[in-house]
Amino acid sequence: MPVSSVDEYIKAQPSPQREVCHKLREIILRTFPSIKEGMKWGVPSYGDGVYYLVALKDHVNLGVSLKGIPVEKRALLDVIGKTTGHVEFASLGSIDEARVSMLLNLPVKRP
Repeated sequence: MPVSSVDEYIKAQPSPQREVCHKLREIILRTFPSIKEGMKWGVPSYGDGVYYLVALKDHVNLGVSLKGIPVEKRALLDVIGKTTGHVEFASLGSIDEARVSMLLNLPVKRP
């Protein structure tokens, strides 16, 4: 059954993905207090899809649209695709808030 809210999505995750999602959400909302948060593509989305969280079997991805990010700044990402990239977090202890902050402050094109 699909979830209809970010709260439901996070609550439905097993540990440690639930705690990782909660912490990353907290960092995003602290960084951008007025950012639009909602569900898109079945996962929590921020800024109309500029950022997203997806909980997987053994980690959580914090994804970002690559639009506007210079090639030299993409080194902050663990995986780079055609239109998005992401950083993987397996536990709360793997979250480097300074790295997440730098990622969130990259010059992406926001809608």
